[in-house]
Amino acid sequence: MKHALVLFSGGLDSTTALYWAIDRYERVHALTFDYGQRHRIEVQFSQRIAKNLNIPLKILQIDLQQIGGSSLTDPAWPLPPLDRSVADRDGPPSTYVPFRNGIFLALATAWTEVQGHTEIVCGFHVQDSPDYPDTRREFVEAMEETINLGSKASFSKTRINIQVPFLDMNKAEIVKRGLALGADYSYSLSCYSGAEVPCMDCASCRMRQKAWEEVGTADPFILRIKKEGKL
Repeated sequence: MKHALVLFSGGLDSTTALYWAIDRYERVHALTFDYGQRHRIEVQFSQRIAKNLNIPLKILQIDLQQIGGSSLTDPAWPLPPLDRSVADRDGPPSTYVPFRNGIFLALATAWTEVQGHTEIVCGFHVQDSPDYPDTRREFVEAMEETINLGSKASFSKTRINIQVPFLDMNKAEIVKRGLALGADYSYSLSCYSGAEVPCMDCASCRMRQKAWEEVGTADPFILRIKKEGKL
């Protein structure tokens, strides 16, 4: 069996991707990035989820605050409300972190070369693609070709594959897939605000809420923090 590395932020999509990989691969590792994001609490929850699943987790620290250009790395920028009208904008929303997934995939490739993985699993999905160009199918295909040309894979017949199993799904469909796999979302954080109790106003919170409404089930994360008296 091939070994997989999951890009794991701890959100709904990457948590589902982690369970998807566990269901398919003999050996799974998770890779989380502490990149100076305002919602760094997601790193703590990623550690908790990985520990609960007994999955090895590596946290790579990089400082994308030095680059700026995003409300996720510059607290002075306000978080935008949910707005999916791409036609009304000249570019991506302020929550776009410049070439973040390209940077992550490059670092994941380097880690993969050392650890001997052959698959990199990502939770990219169609609902993000209009706003985030580094989640689109064309980007994934181009990055896969690039990493195989520019890594030691070019010396062998073994390729590094980027797996994006949810690329044609919306968030509700991804949640349904995760629930079918037995995914525990009670520590899966989505909010951009930086606190455990979600703001319920940022685009990520509202997309998550809509997904659970479409699924017709209460959000396990909200149920947990209510039970703990945090909400």
